[in-house]
Amino acid sequence: MAEIQTQNHSNGKTTRRSSKKNTSVDLTPMVDLGFLLITFFVFTNTMAHPTAMNLNMPYEVEPDDHVCESCAITVLLQSQNTIAYYEGIPGVNTVVRQTDFAPGGIRNILLRKKQQVSMATGKPNEMVMIIKSADESSFQNFVDIMDEVAINNIKHYYVSPVDNMDSAIFKLKL
Repeated sequence: MAEIQTQNHSNGKTTRRSSKKNTSVDLTPMVDLGFLLITFFVFTNTMAHPTAMNLNMPYEVEPDDHVCESCAITVLLQSQNTIAYYEGIPGVNTVVRQTDFAPGGIRNILLRKKQQVSMATGKPNEMVMIIKSADESSFQNFVDIMDEVAINNIKHYYVSPVDNMDSAIFKLKL
């Protein structure tokens, strides 16, 4: 801070003169502020480095993954937050069931299926989930099913369009 020093130069004389004042400027707070600003800008500059996010692109062709029949579950997202699903590979005796996103719905089914696969194969991560979305389903349904995939720690899942066989299975059995 700037300070003003005053000294009385009278030697007992009674003359009136304007007193001269010595001024000195203390730059310590200004130096402190400068260092704070430099520190702030250096810190923000080091924090602002761009980072790249990994992007996993799908295969150009359909993968030839061999899935055991008891390890697969196929879910079809439908309108009004309902889910149709069947277990195993589609065929003549495919049983289609329905559930929803309620607490006792799809999560319990996925946990049960994961436990069945673990008991059958001895490996809990062998379960494969195939997600298909009907035209009537909403994007929120897809987000919810992907949340269930993350919550249940399902390692192998596919997002696939509804083909003719699935269309026939879901229309005949529902």
